[in-house]
Amino acid sequence: MSELKKIPFEEESMEIKDAVVSYWSKRAESFAEHKHAEIHSDKVALWREEFRQNLPKKEGLQILDVGCGSGFFEAVLAPMGHEVTGIDLTPEMIEKGKALLEHHGIDATLLVMDAEQPDFPEESFDVIVSRNLIWTLPHPVEAYERWMKLLKPGGMLIIYDAEYAKGFHKYNWQENCAHKGVADTMKEECHKIYHMLSISSFDRPIWDLEVLQALGFSDVRSDTSVGDRIYATQDEFYMPDRMFGVYAVK
Repeated sequence: MSELKKIPFEEESMEIKDAVVSYWSKRAESFAEHKHAEIHSDKVALWREEFRQNLPKKEGLQILDVGCGSGFFEAVLAPMGHEVTGIDLTPEMIEKGKALLEHHGIDATLLVMDAEQPDFPEESFDVIVSRNLIWTLPHPVEAYERWMKLLKPGGMLIIYDAEYAKGFHKYNWQENCAHKGVADTMKEECHKIYHMLSISSFDRPIWDLEVLQALGFSDVRSDTSVGDRIYATQDEFYMPDRMFGVYAVK
């Protein structure tokens, strides 16, 4: 772990988490509406195929979705026969997510909890998944370390993310179809969060692979073509940022 201590995340304050919670609290209602639409799109089938290719070949997996938002991955994974628990730091997101899952008759558990310090016994889960979360964390190294402890021996970590902060300056908002309805004030608030996070300065997923290998994960690999498969069409869910997958085994 000594080489990881050179990364200056520990110097960042709780102000970042407060800013993230404030931002997503305001976005909770519109975000849940967006996820409702995504549940009724072809993205569910595409994500299920993605998981079939990457999940351990076992039925009834115990899965933790970290940073679950309003429950999209629960809607994908629970009907596949897995027991899914989702956690998110934003209470409004969890409230909207519970309503969304109930509306669709999906059985999953959603809890308000800090993604960097999930409050579960060690070795509780077969799989930990996350989408579009790591870039928002002030202390992602510590999060990865904690998640490893929550995995059972042989358990799997599956991360989907993108370099959204870099993309903010690279693409114009007309290209970002998923954010077309986001107000300018919210875009600016999001932009400020980008600049508060040290992780935005690293090359990913290379950085993630190095951290996970240093922590002791095995079979660590990445896939930079995930976005090309799932978000190839420039529909209402499309974002120009290149989504990647990171996979590792405890």
